[in-house]
Amino acid sequence: MTALRDHPAVTIAVPSFNQGRYLGAALESALDQDVAAEVFVADGGSGDDSLAVIERFAPRLAGWRSHADRGQAAAINECIARGSAPYVCWLNSDDLLLPDALATLVSALQAAPAAPMAYARAWNLVEATGRREPVWVEPFDERRLALRCIVSQPATLIRRSAWEAVGGLDESLHMVMDYDLWWRLYRHCGAPCFVDAVTGVNREHAGTKTRRHRARHYREAIAVVRRHYGRVPLKWWLYQPYAVWFKALTG
Repeated sequence: MTALRDHPAVTIAVPSFNQGRYLGAALESALDQDVAAEVFVADGGSGDDSLAVIERFAPRLAGWRSHADRGQAAAINECIARGSAPYVCWLNSDDLLLPDALATLVSALQAAPAAPMAYARAWNLVEATGRREPVWVEPFDERRLALRCIVSQPATLIRRSAWEAVGGLDESLHMVMDYDLWWRLYRHCGAPCFVDAVTGVNREHAGTKTRRHRARHYREAIAVVRRHYGRVPLKWWLYQPYAVWFKALTG
């Protein structure tokens, strides 16, 4: 299950479970970058056509497996650990990298050697309507990060040294492992650098964890803010009825 790539610059983890309808597009977007990347797929034992999709791409992958696992965060950590490239990221199997995304982010990190990670802007693609809208992303500021996650995960790239310094993702988290990671990278390694360009696409559909488990997502996010910021800004309590219950009713 292994295909070698010469001197990859980026290790990309692709966690997936029953996302066969999206997986091919995600892999194509990762493998067609101008920057050499080693792509590892960790499938959680899908029962749809995911395995057929993975096998189609297998000659271009650095590695893959398909069996039950301990969840998304553990799968991502596993894939990153299998790689050796100096920069790392993950791409959920229903998201996309835009052309030149990795080249843009690698260049940003090369120009900012003290930054543990770089992040850019992203589009949110609403599957139900086909509408494309910008994800809420801002230049880095600790106070703003405490109010909301201002980093869009599909548009990020992390130095492997920084990833390893903080131990990767917290595998006890299931909804906001990315939000927690941004905080830990900032606290341990310094502020990230922001790139004012669009490099990723977040796909919004009915099957996403965020839509199916709104209350759990909100609880985890509040706990992460409290842990890393020391307190929970009032905004979280005021916004909770809309973010959890109203959105659940309106879909």
